[in-house]
Amino acid sequence: MTGFHHVEVWVAELGEARAEWGWLLRELGFEREDEWPEGESWAAGGAYLTLTTSPNLSMTTHDRRAPGVNHLAFRAGAPDRVDDIMARAERHGWRPLYQDRYPHAGGPNHHAGWLENSAGFKAEVVADDS
Repeated sequence: MTGFHHVEVWVAELGEARAEWGWLLRELGFEREDEWPEGESWAAGGAYLTLTTSPNLSMTTHDRRAPGVNHLAFRAGAPDRVDDIMARAERHGWRPLYQDRYPHAGGPNHHAGWLENSAGFKAEVVADDS
């Protein structure tokens, strides 16, 4: 079997991350599986994403333009589900990106939206068959 087992995202402000990521992950069908003082884990489809703080953080924001992870892309379901998430994202701490080309910033056959949270993390929500 192939695929990701888990992804761990280090965050500086756990309260903000819980609110922003928690909203998005719930919208995408993830369920919180575990929570502890320094973090939490969200699972879906046999993999999980962990949000955690660390005393070893070198910065308080994520620079997606530096070497490393640029963004995480999530399956969102039908195109209207992507549209719904994008329409409500700003109320939950996510700033829509590439709005001038939405929903086809990734190409004419790719229905998706890109979001950036207050810490600089970018997430892509992708419609089925994109």
